Amino acid sequence: MGTLSISDYEVERHFQQLARWLRMESEAEIARMAERRQLQRDGHAEKSGETLLNMVIVDQTAGLGGLQLVTLGRKPQSSAMPWHRLRVGSPVVVSPMLDPSPGSSVSGVVSERGTDTLQVALSRLPDANVWRVDTAADEVTRQRQAAAINRAQSASGRLAHLRRVLMGQRLPEFNPLPDLPLPDYLNPSQQDAIRFARSARDLAVIHGPPGTGKTTTLVALIAAAVQSGEKVLACAPSNTAVDHLLEELVEVGQRAVRIGHPARVTPRLQHHCLDGLLEEHESQVVVKGLRRQAEDLLRQAEKWTRAPRANGERHHLRRAARDLEQEAKALERYMIRSVLDGADVICATTTFNDELLAQRHFDLVVIDEACQSTEPGSWCPLPFADKIVLAGDPQQLPPTVLSLEAAAEGFNCSLMQRQMELHGESISRLLNVQYRMNEQIMQFSSQQFYQGQLLADASVRHHRLCDLAGVAATPATERTLVFYDTAGAGWEEELEPNGLSKRNPQEARLVMCVVNEWLEAGVDPLTIGVIAPYAAQVRLLRDLASRREQREAWRGVEIDTVDGFQGREKEAIVISLVRSNHEQEIGFMADGRRMNVALTRARRGLTVIGDSATLGIAPFYQDFLQYVTEADAYRTVWEVDQGLSLGWDA
Repeated sequence: MGTLSISDYEVERHFQQLARWLRMESEAEIARMAERRQLQRDGHAEKSGETLLNMVIVDQTAGLGGLQLVTLGRKPQSSAMPWHRLRVGSPVVVSPMLDPSPGSSVSGVVSERGTDTLQVALSRLPDANVWRVDTAADEVTRQRQAAAINRAQSASGRLAHLRRVLMGQRLPEFNPLPDLPLPDYLNPSQQDAIRFARSARDLAVIHGPPGTGKTTTLVALIAAAVQSGEKVLACAPSNTAVDHLLEELVEVGQRAVRIGHPARVTPRLQHHCLDGLLEEHESQVVVKGLRRQAEDLLRQAEKWTRAPRANGERHHLRRAARDLEQEAKALERYMIRSVLDGADVICATTTFNDELLAQRHFDLVVIDEACQSTEPGSWCPLPFADKIVLAGDPQQLPPTVLSLEAAAEGFNCSLMQRQMELHGESISRLLNVQYRMNEQIMQFSSQQFYQGQLLADASVRHHRLCDLAGVAATPATERTLVFYDTAGAGWEEELEPNGLSKRNPQEARLVMCVVNEWLEAGVDPLTIGVIAPYAAQVRLLRDLASRREQREAWRGVEIDTVDGFQGREKEAIVISLVRSNHEQEIGFMADGRRMNVALTRARRGLTVIGDSATLGIAPFYQDFLQYVTEADAYRTVWEVDQGLSLGWDA
């Protein structure tokens, strides 16, 4: 048993700081919503990316839990959807365009996001033909995080022990590595990570760089725990990540149940979702019958009659209705317990409704994508844990934090990142074989972020776009990596009209050229992604792609910010870095983790466009320029074939 010299006072101050940051985040969200209202008054409501206007119903289906899954598209439907920040799982408010008052609005959750559509799960439909969709404040999540912090501060028993480990007052402890029978499809680093995590008595970390099969490793770890008779709680910060975990667990035959908002559940997973299982439960018919009786009694109580009622009759009818409703709720609680008792693995977002799990305890709690959650979010599942495994990559984007002040003070440091800084390599294992990128695409990130330890599996090491079926071998599809340097060309950034974001029209033109080369060679547009760090550049590129001469060929090409592509991959990626100015200002682009995400999305073809004279002010980009030069991937815009010019202005 080891200890570190961290006092109880320091621990108390840390939790007070977390609570303060949560309040700052709430205030920042209120300020952001006020800013959005100002943009609306100025006629630029959609500029923030948090509002969509003129939306109409494209499709509508029934979802679990009595929800309506409404697919919305732009009016007119031929027009492209503007860039927005609404992701799967985002809380939203849907309102009639002509009457966006609180009484006419309905709260919902984004359940699916398409190129030109947005599916929202709603309890009912607003009475309108044309709608607007706005990001909603997520105070429920923040309240749950605040409650988790309070529980951790006053913890006793196992949670108090975990708190001492996580706060650095006690060193994590490990048993000897077990000799586990593990699947042959796992590589040595994945097998080692699983054995290491199984040896942990309280805490272990699995560090999974891009493409290294982190989720596959976690699923095998969970299966090994279940095989040993353990109960597992598998969490992630986002609904998308939880659903991915659930799919993988179901694929390997685990008895898993998903709790939480049933907004986005594919038909084959409905039998693993709590709401779907409750709907199929043998007692469900009794619950519905009790509720029908309660509704009938309430209608009788409110019904007007010509003859006078017996003394207290209304009161007795209402009382009987309440008793029936209480009986229905008690039966529902029993049904929930029986469903969860039958599961070996329960899947949920980190900020789940903990009342569902009541007094349950889990031998193992796994948090996937742990670096995407602020620290309070990761504390939410810990009261249910005997030991925890955190998985993610601190070298990718940190948690999203609205309050710039809180982020600057450290609120964007995840619990996993803090553990790696606190305890070092003694608590973690690195997955070092990646199955996504051509070696030339991978190598820079490996050197810059992972001490050169990443290896490209033989199946991807030399694969190129021209190796895909139906793709012609051309210079554009044979080369794996290229950097186009715009220095000296006068391709300067500009501020978007009536906006705060930056764009670069000349870079946008070159992006169009690059993608058109791929398309003409036969690359499937669904396998092409365009990444820009600035929303204004994304909007500009989407506008160009939607023009008549491009629209059909580009249908399916995905254009989004770095944040929108995290966790994703495409066969071909082009990145427009935008920044080009005499002052050599690059803003948030100085954070190399953002570029790490962008650079590691491509499997077979990666093109980067940027101004070395501006970007080269940062050591990170100096290293990148040296890498592309040594890899014979450096080009200047002067070398671009002028015959590729599209003949129109951006």
